Amino acid sequence: MPRSARLLLSKSYYHIMTRGNNKKIIFHNNNDYKYYLNLVEKYKTLHPFNLYHYCLMPNHTHMLVQTKRPHDFSTFMKKLNLSYYHYYNREYNWTGHFFQGRYKSQPVGKDDYFIQCGKYIELNPIRSGLIKSIDQYVFSSFYHYAYGKHDSLLTDNIFYSALGHSAKKRQKRYRDLIVAETVHDTYTGFVWGSGSQRYNETKKFKYHFSK
Repeated sequence: MPRSARLLLSKSYYHIMTRGNNKKIIFHNNNDYKYYLNLVEKYKTLHPFNLYHYCLMPNHTHMLVQTKRPHDFSTFMKKLNLSYYHYYNREYNWTGHFFQGRYKSQPVGKDDYFIQCGKYIELNPIRSGLIKSIDQYVFSSFYHYAYGKHDSLLTDNIFYSALGHSAKKRQKRYRDLIVAETVHDTYTGFVWGSGSQRYNETKKFKYHFSK
């Protein structure tokens, strides 16, 4: 039976999630993360949309986006996942299902919840126990907002400018918000698995993160 078409609206906000099949690790080292981000940039140029926040985790990804043309975004995701799948096959001689179904798309309102969703996305490495300090993780949008690091993939969060009258003040305020964040009190979003069970497999790999 054919799958139903994914319902995405134009100029709407979504929390987009993809996951490795059966929690499979999809990023083994820095080169894998960088290759995926290069693909995002490549296909985002061809199929434009606004990307506000993202985080790449060892076995799944998160993005907070605004669509422009819904069909364009679906095409972007199809090309992104297929291209990365082919890359992974070449690098690791992998065969079989790679991603767990299609990407997940959760609507996000244009309100205070919007910035909470962005923080939730960036705090994934902390919640998973992958790192102890958010400053240790570079494969997310955190450094753009917290330290002003240029990231060509990103459009500023629609509420970011309200955090201060200068770039330094906005960055400092954003760092304060991240440090003070209590995820379970401020955001109830889509979560795969629970606790240590989600990322036990990541202990097999050693990551080297640099700013």
